[in-house]
Amino acid sequence: MKRFANKVVVVTGTSRGIGQAIVLGFAGEGAHVVGIGTSDQSDTATKARALGAKFTAVAADLGQLSQKGAGELVAQIVKEAGRVDALVNNAGIIRRAPAADFPEADWNAVIQINLTAPFFLCQAVGKWWLTGGREQSAPEARLKIVNIASMLSFQGGILVPAYTASKSGIAGVTKALANEWAKERINVNAIAPGYIATENTRPLREDTKRNDSILSRIPEGRWGAPEDISGGCVFLASAEANYLNGTILNIDGGWLAR
Repeated sequence: MKRFANKVVVVTGTSRGIGQAIVLGFAGEGAHVVGIGTSDQSDTATKARALGAKFTAVAADLGQLSQKGAGELVAQIVKEAGRVDALVNNAGIIRRAPAADFPEADWNAVIQINLTAPFFLCQAVGKWWLTGGREQSAPEARLKIVNIASMLSFQGGILVPAYTASKSGIAGVTKALANEWAKERINVNAIAPGYIATENTRPLREDTKRNDSILSRIPEGRWGAPEDISGGCVFLASAEANYLNGTILNIDGGWLAR
């Protein structure tokens, strides 16, 4: 029996990169994955279905997601998929500028997508569980929430004040929700990825000087793969992680230990 057979996993930001790898990780374990995003998810859908899994694409603009909108979105997913067993808040953006000149619009956009929308989705899924979802589940069942934090949940970074604020915030929200909800059979944890080889990091990898500098700091001596993050998400959402709560799991090849 696959670990997520007959389970529904909701993932945000699933069109490519880490988000797509997370979808395929759960799909390979038999989950019905619901992908939330604004970009075309057809490639992810094709790959998930090739694994024999059910994939449902839901279009939603997290940049405009309100508290009410999150509640309606989760209600729609529950109506169509039947339930939610796990939520992975993966979607995120980054904007770079000197702190003294950082634009208000960029600040608001990053905080909205990286922190506000994930909190509202956590809140909506948590409320569904607490007001009926739990009673409809098996006695041993648990709701799993996995947030995507960052190395900048622990470090300051350069030229990314909004991103650092949002990722420090998501780590704090993860702990705060775990404190409230652990007793309700809800596990809330996060993953802090290191340098992962995706389209977003291609410019860094193609810059020989910057690439060498990054690799010299990583004890593993390589960039991470999206699948490295996917495996962590599957673990945190599985029964094997039932006693993990409020944890920020660093998957960074040892970067933060250096």
